[in-house]
Amino acid sequence: MNYQAILLDIEDDVAVLTLNRPAVMNALNSQMRAEIEHAVRIGQENARVLVLTGAGRAFCAGQDLGDAGNAAQLDLERTLREEYEPMLRRLFDCPIPTIAAVHGPAAGAGANLALAADVVIAAESASFQQAFTRIGLIPDAGGTYWLPRQIGFARAMGAALFAEPVTARQAVDWGMIWEVVPEDAFAAHWQARAASLASGPTQAYAGVKQALRASFGNGVDEQLALEARLQGACGETRDFKEGVLAFLEKRPARFEGR
Repeated sequence: MNYQAILLDIEDDVAVLTLNRPAVMNALNSQMRAEIEHAVRIGQENARVLVLTGAGRAFCAGQDLGDAGNAAQLDLERTLREEYEPMLRRLFDCPIPTIAAVHGPAAGAGANLALAADVVIAAESASFQQAFTRIGLIPDAGGTYWLPRQIGFARAMGAALFAEPVTARQAVDWGMIWEVVPEDAFAAHWQARAASLASGPTQAYAGVKQALRASFGNGVDEQLALEARLQGACGETRDFKEGVLAFLEKRPARFEGR
């Protein structure tokens, strides 16, 4: 695909997907949503970690309200079902680790796009805002799913009702995101994190994602059975054998992702 709204760079098993509409703070339009879905698929097929970030001074300002010419005429249900849901499912179901590297504002659907990633690494300039009620809407793009699970019901309700920006520091304290780093160290830090995951046991990472997500709907018996099944599969990988050998030989493991 000849991307117009994003950039995709794949090098050293790291796929970096950059939202690239800086003039409108990377607001999401139809073209960008389709390109993100496509690029995530290309990334998972050709890399061992995927990073989602934004060009310019923001991560993503959310839905581009000028996308349809007249915001009041947007068919919101159709847009969510046919455009947002495939994009979000592609990212959420991505079998390789995903990182959202967030600087500047992440608002509305942009905040929830970031929260769909496995790990969010934020610069100190980052903020996360459920801005929907300011225009008479409810949180969408997965916001009503991610937030209660990540920060608890009370904070999710407050964030949704008041629609106030949550700073990167608050987001870490609340458990919304993984970590916040100083602005001048941000790029080097997320790049190092991505490189670390890209050189790790890829199939084990996929198992981690599957097991943790299933735990919200499983009882203890189901979860223990799932752990046993996934661990059995990991035990058959070359990476497990290499990990054990490296441990016994007291050297760093050289994982292949297989």
